[in-house]
Amino acid sequence: MKTFRSLTIGLGLILLGLPAAAESRRVFIPEGSANSILVVSADTGETVRRIDGVEAVHGLSGAPGVPYLVAGSYTEAPREEIAAMAQPKGVSTDEHAAHHAPAAKPMGPADAGISIVTILDAATGDILRRIEVPGAVHHTAVSPDGKFAVATHPAGDGISVIDLSTFSVTAYVATGATPNYAAFGSDPALVYVSNTGNGTISEVDLARGIVRRNLIAGEAPEHIAIAMETGQLYAADADAGRVVEVSLSDGETLRSLDIGGEIHGIGLSDDRKTLFVAGRGEGKLVAVDLASGETQETALAPEPYHLTVAPGTGALFVSSRAEPKVWMIDAATLEERGVIPVEGEGHQIVALP
Repeated sequence: MKTFRSLTIGLGLILLGLPAAAESRRVFIPEGSANSILVVSADTGETVRRIDGVEAVHGLSGAPGVPYLVAGSYTEAPREEIAAMAQPKGVSTDEHAAHHAPAAKPMGPADAGISIVTILDAATGDILRRIEVPGAVHHTAVSPDGKFAVATHPAGDGISVIDLSTFSVTAYVATGATPNYAAFGSDPALVYVSNTGNGTISEVDLARGIVRRNLIAGEAPEHIAIAMETGQLYAADADAGRVVEVSLSDGETLRSLDIGGEIHGIGLSDDRKTLFVAGRGEGKLVAVDLASGETQETALAPEPYHLTVAPGTGALFVSSRAEPKVWMIDAATLEERGVIPVEGEGHQIVALP
C-alpha cells in the first residue's frame, strides 16, 4: 500500500508536469585548468556539486545505466608525481601502489609521457581509480554496455583501451594521425575514432584491439556523433566549416553539410532528426534538419565550443572557449534558457538521463 508521503510526492510531480526521473538528470562539465568537474541539473542548470582533484580534465564520458564516468587529463607528469597523487577512497595502499607501478609490458609509443585517466562513480562523483595511460588524453568514450572505455592520444596517434571491470589498460591501438574524438554506434564492441591528421575515421574492434577499417571523412575530422538507428556518422570537418555524413554500413560519404566558419562541437536531437553545430569561428549555433538539409541559426558568442544534448530535457549545453561559461539552450527554438558560470574552461560535457 502506498504511503501518503509517496502519493503526495507523485501528485506534486504530476502537478509540476515533471517526470520522477527528472530529479536524477545531471550534466557534468569538465572545467579544464580548474582541475574540477561541475555537476548541474539537466532540467534547471542549477549547480548540484563540484568534483575537485581531476587534473587538467578535458575528456569526460559516461553512458546511460553505466555506473562510471571516465575523465582524461590533457597534461603529462613524471611518474614520481603521479604516484604521489591522493589515494582514492576505498582503494588499499597495495592496490594504489600496483596501479602506479611501471607496466610489465609498456603500451603505446616508446617516447610517450604519462597521463592519468580517472574513473569516477557517476552517482556520487567519488574518485574510484586513477589509471596511467601513455600520453595526454584529448577525449574519452564509454561503451553503451559499460565494458570498455577509450581515451584518445593525439600526440601518440592511437587510443588506450580500458577494461572497466578491472580498471586496467588492455590495449593501445594505433588508429591514425592525431586521433581526436571517439564515439560508439549500435555495437558496444566497436568504437569510431576521428583522425584529424589524415582525414579518416577508424573503426576499432575493442575485444581484439585492432582497427577493422578506415573511413574517409573530409579533410580533418574532429568531433563526431552517431545516429545508431540509421547507422550514420556525422563528423565535424572543423576548419572546413562543414559536417560530413558517412554511412557506417559501406563507409560511403553521403553528403556534406555546409555550416560556414570554423566549427567545433556537434550533437544529435533525441529523435535524431536534427543536428546541432557549434559555430566557433562565426559565433553562432546552427540546427540542421537532416531530412531536408535546411538550417536554422542564432548568434551565440563568444566562441561556442563543446556541445551536448541533454536527453529528455529539450535543452543543449554549449560551452564558450573564450569565457568561463556554459549556455543552456532550448533545442526547439535555439533561445537561451540560462547561463552557467564555470571555472576554467568547459570541455567534453556529459549529460546523463
